[in-house]
Amino acid sequence: MRFLNYGSVNIDLIFTVDHIVKGGETLQSTSLNKSAGGKGANQSAALAKAGAPVFHAGKVGQDGGFLLQLLSSYGVDVSFIRTYEGSTGQALIQLDANKQNAIILYSGGNGQITTAEIDQTLHHFGSDDVLVLQNEIVHTDYLIKAAAQRGMKVCMNVAPFDPSVLTLPLELVDLLVVNEIEGAGLAGMQETQDFKAILERLVTRFPNSQILLTIGKQGCWYAFKDLRIHHDIYDTEVVDTTAAGDTFIGYYLASIARGHSIRQALQYASKAAGLAVSRPGAMASIPLADEVFYY
Repeated sequence: MRFLNYGSVNIDLIFTVDHIVKGGETLQSTSLNKSAGGKGANQSAALAKAGAPVFHAGKVGQDGGFLLQLLSSYGVDVSFIRTYEGSTGQALIQLDANKQNAIILYSGGNGQITTAEIDQTLHHFGSDDVLVLQNEIVHTDYLIKAAAQRGMKVCMNVAPFDPSVLTLPLELVDLLVVNEIEGAGLAGMQETQDFKAILERLVTRFPNSQILLTIGKQGCWYAFKDLRIHHDIYDTEVVDTTAAGDTFIGYYLASIARGHSIRQALQYASKAAGLAVSRPGAMASIPLADEVFYY
């Protein structure tokens, strides 16, 4: 099983602040760090660090060379990442004193991907492979349909959530991954603490899709047909939550590819995410396989 992650590649600008800035407010940051990011790139890094064979496809600008080098150093195959004349995607991240974040995105190369490039890339993959997607690039609808036609399994992390997600052919997705906010939006519900209600609505709306619902400190739920599995968080001191969800997804998929059960995969993914939030940064915070798996 190989993973093709057609996803975002960003340059992250991380501002450490006392609190998330309010409308009309000017706020002094205490530090600024520049690093590699993007939900897509983070998930590829997590897959690679977990030992899974992963190819990343996407587009960066001339300023994105260091991102390709970094992904390659983790073991990600970057031969399907194209370079163009414009700017790489950017993310402005505020990280507050409570270790929560707020993120503003600029699409850059993530918005310049073409369907012709998608076709050229998918030609190299087939029914034994998994397409991993997020909602940070263009032509996601085309990717889902084209991958399904090739017999590929599709994993979609519905993040960030916006109304365009509701127009996607999500009935073709084999694994839907959402947090509580994305899950409520996808379920057509108001944000609620009744996470089981969100889960059940998603199962009803997408009866042929496996559902992974992450709910912060309350752990995660897996649902498919009549099966329900809950797993608690791996409790650690929280330093930076930036790549927690991406780490969870990468390690869950890698665990399944290793032949572990769903329950074991949730355990390993939760442990990996717990380790990630105990460290600063995005990709740099993602643990290595020997820190997570029991051999």
